[in-house]
Amino acid sequence: MTTINNMTSESINTQKSWLTPTDLETEYSFSKSRQARLRMEKKIPFSKVGNYIRYSREAINQWLEDARVA
Repeated sequence: MTTINNMTSESINTQKSWLTPTDLETEYSFSKSRQARLRMEKKIPFSKVGNYIRYSREAINQWLEDARVA
């Protein structure tokens, strides 16, 4: 069983697939100011609909896996 940030793959499947900035801050410990910096630098995957920022849980998990050092 694979764990990502103390969550099993089964628990990820039951969670919502789109995260708000607050959700990302709570679940992944990225502050809102850090998120904003990463978005401006185009380093984090995100979507914007109108004035709303959303993060795909799948894209964030893949982004973190791609950034893994060891």
